[in-house]
Amino acid sequence: MAFSVNTNTGAMIALQYLTQTQGQLSATQNAINSGLKVATARDDGAIYAIAQNQRGAVAGYASVINSINNGTSAIDVALSAGQSISDLLIQLKTKALSAADSSLDTASRQALNADFTALRDQITTIVKNAVFNGFNLVDGTTTQVTALASADGTRRITTAAQKLTLSGAIVTLKSTATISTQAKASTLIATIQTSLVNVNSALAKLSAGAAKFSIQATFAQKLSDVLTTGIGNLVDANMAYESAQLQSLQVKQQLGVQALSIANQSPQTVLSLFR
Repeated sequence: MAFSVNTNTGAMIALQYLTQTQGQLSATQNAINSGLKVATARDDGAIYAIAQNQRGAVAGYASVINSINNGTSAIDVALSAGQSISDLLIQLKTKALSAADSSLDTASRQALNADFTALRDQITTIVKNAVFNGFNLVDGTTTQVTALASADGTRRITTAAQKLTLSGAIVTLKSTATISTQAKASTLIATIQTSLVNVNSALAKLSAGAAKFSIQATFAQKLSDVLTTGIGNLVDANMAYESAQLQSLQVKQQLGVQALSIANQSPQTVLSLFR
């Protein structure tokens, strides 16, 4: 064995191992601090790239869910309006039936007609106010509500609007209709009944659209959750393992420092040769 004061091979080897331990300890501490075993591309480029792609998909599905929720709210407003209009048509039919009685006196007929016109005009008010986020699905200003259905934006889901304005194809009751006479009242009974059937049919279509949006939102949320779990499997640190690793590396670090100290003292043995 050669003795040299210029080259301390033992110290170099000890320093190499100590540096390696320090690097491992730093990585473990970073994992504990961040909760991630792959926090940056430097940790593992391939895994980081996969995780980032999946994070992009998760972000896309968050936008999908927001889009569907907005569409659902617009449909809910339309459903609420449609239900109110259906209720009003029932009341209008009741007023028309009462006014169709030929034995009704003039004062009673006028009172019924006043109630009838107030209820009739309320339909227009409801239709105008059934707006959410700029969308009105019951006044004829739009034909459908559309929402995102995929994270890449290539697929959509739609629900058709239902025009519930007076004098329309669904609500055939005219905006000028009255029951001021027995003849007018008798004629309007069938018209109101037809409008009521049409409105209830339109409500069924809107309800089917709402169900479609709800199903898609649930699916998008589940898919987002699955992707998030997958990302966690790729990059999340196992804290139990990292805790054990930290303890081991701290002991290893202390031993490395001790070994380096011993190696640094080796050249001093050369002095004994000159005593």
